Amino acid sequence: MNSSDSLRHEAHLLATHRGRPQRTSRRVRVAGILRDAIVDGTFRPGARLPEPDICAGLDVSRNTVREAFQILIEDRLVAHELNRGVFVRVPTAEDITEVYICRRVVECSGVAGFDPETGDLSGVAEALTSADERFAAEDWAGVSTADLQFHNALASLNHSCRIDELMRSIWNETRLVFHAMDTHQFHGPYLARNHQIYDALMVGHTAVAGQLLKIALKDAEAQTLKSYQLMQSRDTAGTARGVNPDNRSRVG
Repeated sequence: MNSSDSLRHEAHLLATHRGRPQRTSRRVRVAGILRDAIVDGTFRPGARLPEPDICAGLDVSRNTVREAFQILIEDRLVAHELNRGVFVRVPTAEDITEVYICRRVVECSGVAGFDPETGDLSGVAEALTSADERFAAEDWAGVSTADLQFHNALASLNHSCRIDELMRSIWNETRLVFHAMDTHQFHGPYLARNHQIYDALMVGHTAVAGQLLKIALKDAEAQTLKSYQLMQSRDTAGTARGVNPDNRSRVG
């Protein structure tokens, strides 16, 4: 797909949201639409978000789009580059490390405080079932989504609306990290480990489950950082040959 075709495609996708109920302010609504498009990979890391096309696609003013961009900047999903425009952020190694620090603290806390007599693991079980089905179908994007649902369910064991709200940005950044790299089949090997964590929780072995989770998250962080470094090396080599790495994901 060439650049003009890509722009028309993205504009069409945005236009499908014109009829979304406007119970919130326009800037919040537009930010939500763009956030969804970034999180689901429609706009990939490094992609430019052209104001005119977004305005036309959503039938909103430039001021509204710029206010929406500011919300997404605060969400750490986009960045403004002087004289160039607004781009979906490409996560750094430091971003990856901080995301996993937050995840270890929150997820391990949820597991440690789980009471098998009164606790509810239905969300965890549903995520595992979905992951198993997607794995059998070799739907790696689906496995990735189910894996994040599994970890989100673990974090929700803290039973705190405030923690759930804070974690939404962490899950969005986690997706951004995976969109930035080649993570084909990345989550598959962790499926068996997720089952081990669930099985330990089911019989009340929270300490075992917590240790398994901590090790799995450490391993995932190391693997993600390694993939990131390989990507950076390829981009550096491409730049040396005069190839712009941003062309991989630029939509306009």
